[in-house]
Amino acid sequence: MADFITLSRHILQNERRHEQAKGDFTILLGHIATATKVVSRNVNRAGLINVLGMTGDTNVQGEEVTKLDIIANELLVLLLDDVPMVCGLASEEDESFRTTRAGRLNGRYLVCFDPLDGSSNIDVNVSIGTIFSIHRRANIGTEATESDFFAPGSELVAAGYAVYGSSTVFVYTTGEGVDGFTLDPGVGEYVLSHPKMALPDTAKCLSVNEMNRHQWFDSTRAFVDHIIARDSPRYAKTTGRYIGSLVADFHRNLIYGGVFCYPGDKKSPSGKLRLLYEAQPLAFLIEQAGGAAIDGRQPISDIVPQNLHQRVPLIIGNREEIELYQRMVDKHDPA
Repeated sequence: MADFITLSRHILQNERRHEQAKGDFTILLGHIATATKVVSRNVNRAGLINVLGMTGDTNVQGEEVTKLDIIANELLVLLLDDVPMVCGLASEEDESFRTTRAGRLNGRYLVCFDPLDGSSNIDVNVSIGTIFSIHRRANIGTEATESDFFAPGSELVAAGYAVYGSSTVFVYTTGEGVDGFTLDPGVGEYVLSHPKMALPDTAKCLSVNEMNRHQWFDSTRAFVDHIIARDSPRYAKTTGRYIGSLVADFHRNLIYGGVFCYPGDKKSPSGKLRLLYEAQPLAFLIEQAGGAAIDGRQPISDIVPQNLHQRVPLIIGNREEIELYQRMVDKHDPA
């Protein structure tokens, strides 16, 4: 039992190391973790409680909305609305941000989240997840504004995700490394299972949708061709692994090593993934684990958002592969 470290205990222990700690993070992350437990329960029982399928509506992204999208979104809003240190919430599912009831004026933190990433895979039992990030607000004493959310990823104070698969795993960072926890359904607690996660220095997995190859720019094509040619010993055992659920693809590559690519292409030059809800938090996590993330030309963490639903290309994984991609861009698609 000495090694039975729960998520709340782990957060509290880390927070105590900081002189100015007030316990805020323990409360805030605890509420997010609770939300993911309830979402996990609903995902596991989706076929039994009639929450499979689409609602018939589309979200601000123009994507079909699933019933579980709505449930997960409303649940996160409900649990964070009463947290006094949170002043504003932004969700991939909502057109605009929300000010919270409890921390509307004096809350110090802004929370962004993708309530159910990969939700189109729900009906076929593919792993999906929740992604979140936390910013510290510059001004306190007034209501949050949309521009408060427009901070680069380098200013994040925490980020994480839950992946709902054969087990439910919660992974987070506060800028001091990455730790992963597995939900023990018997006690209803996340328990430390992946301490001090570090990206292996191996390109085991290449995650890219090759059906988009005809739309790729020359740099992406050259990058993928270089890897699948297997001329380099580094790529002799690289395998193609693409689920189509970002959080699941990311989690696998974080554990095994590799690179995930959703590049800009001729059809969508600005990419398809959301900067605030997907790219920023995962970039923060991968950097803390020893990797890197770029939009093809610059680090994701350097990009200052221009709107709540800004899209970006995302190439994320081992530094060696990220540097290779940048060389391909310089060679084949110079600015």
